[in-house]
Amino acid sequence: MKAMVLTGIREIQMVEKPIPEIINSDDVLIKIRSVGICGSDIHYYNEGRIGSQIIEFPFTIGHECSGIIEKTGNSVMKLKPGDRIAVDPAMPCFKCSQCCAGRYHTCLNIKFLGCPGQAEGCLSEYIVMPESSCYPVDERISFDLAALSEPLSIGLYATELAGSLQNRNIGILGSGPIGISVLLTAMSKKAGRIYMTDLINERLELAKHLGAYRTWNPLKTDIVDELKTNEPDLLDMVFECCGKQEAVDQALRILKPGGILLIVGIPSSNEWKFSAEDLRRKEITIRNVRRQNEMVQPTLDLISRGIVKPEKMITHIFDFEQTQKAFELVAGYRDGVMKAMVHI
Repeated sequence: MKAMVLTGIREIQMVEKPIPEIINSDDVLIKIRSVGICGSDIHYYNEGRIGSQIIEFPFTIGHECSGIIEKTGNSVMKLKPGDRIAVDPAMPCFKCSQCCAGRYHTCLNIKFLGCPGQAEGCLSEYIVMPESSCYPVDERISFDLAALSEPLSIGLYATELAGSLQNRNIGILGSGPIGISVLLTAMSKKAGRIYMTDLINERLELAKHLGAYRTWNPLKTDIVDELKTNEPDLLDMVFECCGKQEAVDQALRILKPGGILLIVGIPSSNEWKFSAEDLRRKEITIRNVRRQNEMVQPTLDLISRGIVKPEKMITHIFDFEQTQKAFELVAGYRDGVMKAMVHI
């Protein structure tokens, strides 16, 4: 089979690999059809690492995907060859203390697609996954939307952690795929006014089109002053979705006393800094959002029922052979890219 592997910083090559074999009885062989390029993939592409997770080249990245079941293990009961599926890239053990507590996303033995030291990614013609990570989809959901359920499920999980959003006024700092995912799922939960920021005007235009109340570019507007003008009582919650220290600083200034800061973005550095005075005087709660936890099926249900409509997130589509071009586009934030998909 063909696979795209990182061979160095900002270097991707197509190679031939054996088709992976089913080893465990609950495994399935998947023919990949669509792969979304994620911001974390770009960290590996640009820097070769995320924190302590360091790539040993060559390595196949990618974790947002969908496909068709090609073959099943002997104990697989819910899937059959020919089924169209979305993939949850997390593979928990279901046995450790974290799994027993219902925290499958922080499993002590977790394997995650495209994560160094855990599992090769999905930028290949075939992968093997456990049945528990595969979710059947019907013809109403395209392969692209099925793959898009992965980032959308992170947005859904973030809004679940936030508690009730009904009539709450919120900020989303960063209007990339994760920020838009938070927007769409927050709207499905009847959030109040939603304010969004980004450095790319095309992303702000899309956010406004999809339902954001106000959008601002921090390079052109003092968002703290603008927010205070629009919301004298400030915001109930802020979702940091861009991994930037400046956004964290802004978040603490626009949160009302007792507000909640949810950190969803992945920073390039390994440290965050917080104003102790803002945290202490306002009694701000900070919550970190780690991927998603059992949110893929609820996300697919929202898409299938038309409650969440993420189609406009997909701005670019590339053939498999154009994977390097796709990564260069996303890494450079070119041509108003929101979500680039690779078709295999």
